[in-house]
Amino acid sequence: MHFVIYGAGAVGGVIASHLVRSGSSTTVVARGAHLQAIRDRGLVLDTAEGSESQMVTAAANAAEVEWTDNSVVLLCVKSQQTAAALDDLQAHAPRTTPMVSAQNGVANESALLRRFPEVYSICVMLPATHLEPGVVVQGSAATAGILDVGRFPTGTDGVAENISRHLRAASFESRPRGDIMAWKYRKLLLNLGNGVDATYRRDGDAHGELMRRARREGEAVLAAAGIDVVSEADDRARRGNHIVRRDTGEDSLVSSTWQSVARGAHDVEIDYLSGEIVLLGRLHGVATPVNELVQSETTRLVTEGLEPSSLDPQAALDRLVGS
Repeated sequence: MHFVIYGAGAVGGVIASHLVRSGSSTTVVARGAHLQAIRDRGLVLDTAEGSESQMVTAAANAAEVEWTDNSVVLLCVKSQQTAAALDDLQAHAPRTTPMVSAQNGVANESALLRRFPEVYSICVMLPATHLEPGVVVQGSAATAGILDVGRFPTGTDGVAENISRHLRAASFESRPRGDIMAWKYRKLLLNLGNGVDATYRRDGDAHGELMRRARREGEAVLAAAGIDVVSEADDRARRGNHIVRRDTGEDSLVSSTWQSVARGAHDVEIDYLSGEIVLLGRLHGVATPVNELVQSETTRLVTEGLEPSSLDPQAALDRLVGS
């Protein structure tokens, strides 16, 4: 397989680095200073064992990719960037190219299927950070990450099995799964903490209480919508001892949304995380005040250019009580 990693940030960069190390043909699509740094000195992977630079073919867009009959795209951009990425891919990638969403949220797969017939999904359990051009940090000191894969909307096939085999060869835990979206919805519930992490100070228990309320709300909404979700116990068992967080300093446990805010992003994927629960709540008549607040306040934080984790979580709880 020839892997095209479209979006070589934290997750995409770690995946690409390990694929290159294992000998898989790999091209990354990146942009700006990150792209230039990769072209100048390679893609630097920081792990618990040290840092290593991998020379990897880097493209600015899909037009610069040398497409083959064996190409497969791992889409690793944020959800709000999916539409632009698909415009680019639709213009230049062969229509039969397998498209794999290795993204947070659950809306990307449907967007891919509107444009391409062969769509797959990866449930990404891969702690990583990307705050410096040309450098990605692997957040797990054990296995690099867990990347289970399946067809969308359900099932597995030879392509899913082949992708999984390559990922295992590249040091990831990976299994083909016929119910991959049930795993993605469990991951969505975990990602409801992203907006809280990116927006509110980690003060006392108020920060944790906001996360707990957001996730309880999410559980209630998914149940009302009749959506299959793997259990928290099954998710915990799958992670097992594979993911062991390493301490890389004060940024070692931050969410991907926090990282976007810290890099000065003009938008973040909150509409596809907390906003997904808000949407489903409105469709199925379930109130979602916590996720609505997190969605709006995270959007305000980005729009006004405020510092990450700078709002008062207790004030947010007080607003919820008074609403």
